[in-house]
Amino acid sequence: MLSTLQPPRSLSLLPLRRFQTSKHIVSAASSSTASVTSPPQSQILTTRRSLLSGETTASEIAKSYLSRIRLTEPQLKCFLHVSENVLKDAQEIDQRIAKGEDLGPLAGVLIGVKDNICTQGMPSTAASKILEHYRPPIDATAMKKIKNLGGIVVGKTNMDEFGMGSTTEASAFQVTANPWDLGRVPGGSSGGSAAAVAARQCMVSLGSDTGGSVRQPASFCGVVGLKPTYGRVSRFGLMAYASSLDVIGCFGSTVADAGMLLHAISGYDRFDSTSSKQDVPEFQSQFLSVDHFEYLNH
Repeated sequence: MLSTLQPPRSLSLLPLRRFQTSKHIVSAASSSTASVTSPPQSQILTTRRSLLSGETTASEIAKSYLSRIRLTEPQLKCFLHVSENVLKDAQEIDQRIAKGEDLGPLAGVLIGVKDNICTQGMPSTAASKILEHYRPPIDATAMKKIKNLGGIVVGKTNMDEFGMGSTTEASAFQVTANPWDLGRVPGGSSGGSAAAVAARQCMVSLGSDTGGSVRQPASFCGVVGLKPTYGRVSRFGLMAYASSLDVIGCFGSTVADAGMLLHAISGYDRFDSTSSKQDVPEFQSQFLSVDHFEYLNH
């Protein structure tokens, strides 16, 4: 494991402080009692309902998450770069709402993106100093789809350098901590994306999975991690590790959020010859409620 080559960690063992900037953000690493009795709600659907009802604005939500990032990042170190366009993008969504324009299904949703996925004009380093000053001239296909649907990119999340690791300790820039216990790792190589969702620094996030790099950190951080079938999501703009195995995957605090994010980025892409031409199913229609399983157990 590459993490054995890294110097000893020097993270504080103090627990992550509870923090809640608004009623739209659930505090992370809090008592598990509430989560047992009340399953987490979909952040994507909650955000959409709040925006369409006028209960809040995209700008207010964005400010809340940015405040949370400022408070928690010194301990967690999930992000290598936080976008300076978050508030600008949120204001554009508010203007569209004011004009009565249709909103995409991801409008106002704050999304973290693993740093090996190209984002136009934004650092995309794969957590390597080799690419420290690289700013891609294009967006990855998955990023184009997210932006076209109204999603707001919060920033680029930390990872093991070029995806080669399983603890996110092998980043060339910083070590990410697990939000539930700062003395533990978040898994990897998509540890920054998993930890950011767990800490409610963003609503959902993108990672990449070659041999477990979405699924393993999701399990370490207590969030939902979804690795799609190879070819379901275009690899165009994803920095290759093993091209015949790499996939872009999704993190969310609920199955619904991970499924809706996957639906948003799925589909054939002429820039990726290995992407599937099969129709993208409506994943949401396949969701089953918790009540369904409780019924089966009786």
